[in-house]
Amino acid sequence: MPRLPCMDRAYDIVLYGATGFTGALTAAYLAEHAGGTRWALAGRNRAKLEAVRDGLGLDLPLLHADADDPGTLEDLARQTRLVITTVGPYIKHGEPLVAACARNGTDYVDLTGEPTFVDLMYVRYHRQAEASGARIVHACGFDSIPHDLGAYFTVQHLPKDVPLRVEGFLQAHGTASGGTVASAKGVILDPLGMRRAARERDRIEPRPRGRRAAVARGPLPRTRLRGGVAIPLPTIDPQIVVRSARALERYGPDFTYGHFLAVTRGGGGLGGEHGLLTTLRQKPGDGPSAEQRAKNWFRVTFHGEGGGERVVTRVEGGDPGYDETAKMLGESALCLVHDALPDTAGQVTTAQAMGDALIERLVRAGIGFRVL
Repeated sequence: MPRLPCMDRAYDIVLYGATGFTGALTAAYLAEHAGGTRWALAGRNRAKLEAVRDGLGLDLPLLHADADDPGTLEDLARQTRLVITTVGPYIKHGEPLVAACARNGTDYVDLTGEPTFVDLMYVRYHRQAEASGARIVHACGFDSIPHDLGAYFTVQHLPKDVPLRVEGFLQAHGTASGGTVASAKGVILDPLGMRRAARERDRIEPRPRGRRAAVARGPLPRTRLRGGVAIPLPTIDPQIVVRSARALERYGPDFTYGHFLAVTRGGGGLGGEHGLLTTLRQKPGDGPSAEQRAKNWFRVTFHGEGGGERVVTRVEGGDPGYDETAKMLGESALCLVHDALPDTAGQVTTAQAMGDALIERLVRAGIGFRVL
């Protein structure tokens, strides 16, 4: 079915959750880069929204929206072409907004790294979003854009129509946001719920005919990074990559992806002991200073092979938990609103929905995509 008409809506983008730490960074990014875009802030506390708006120095509209009042989210979805939400943990607060967007043909982007939430939203709203034309795009921050688009970028530099294998090795220095920590704790405390949601999705999600895509199993690879070891990274990222591979024929007839933390002498891990302890203390809404964030970085090195050829690529940038996440989220929203993109609907990945257009945006914004 065609996308529901929404060009005549009052706004192009509404940012829901701008009073949180990452939400405020996303608002600041949009304030600098969303020229010509009709956008607004939404939340349940008007005084806090006014403070964010005053800090931006813009005369932005403020909309009332509350996760505990689904009617306000329905009104929100009807007024805009796209909603950005930074309100997590998503398994606790996210479903009513996904439902409203799916019903009203409103595009949706978030920062979730919660597999249970993503799987349940597919089961409950994918078909409705397909029918309305809504594009529901989860994981539009550090989870999982560098990994999803990095694997996509790597595949472009390998032969077509042959089995392909890609391995991604993450190195980073930084801390996760308080909201990310709260989401991660929810995943850790409910592994059975995560498995149930995955099985429920597997029962109804179609697979491509004549093609296969899967997460790598078996012995650990060498990191191929000098002096390092590889540790499997049990995040949502490999699931997102494999869903992109199932959706796009460019990944070939038999695609395998492995996802690892690369621990190397003097440059691996996720910020060391201090960074880990800081992360564990974070509460939703908390975050480090600009000076602290300026010291943080990430890089993901991809090794791809297929058809007798090999390629090494890298995606890299600054502070992964906050600054670059706000950048990725903001550019995802602007890409969906303004760029010529493939005709997709339902729950889709960043590579599937935006691919090359989003990579081009991120490169212009300072995130590196290169062949080594």
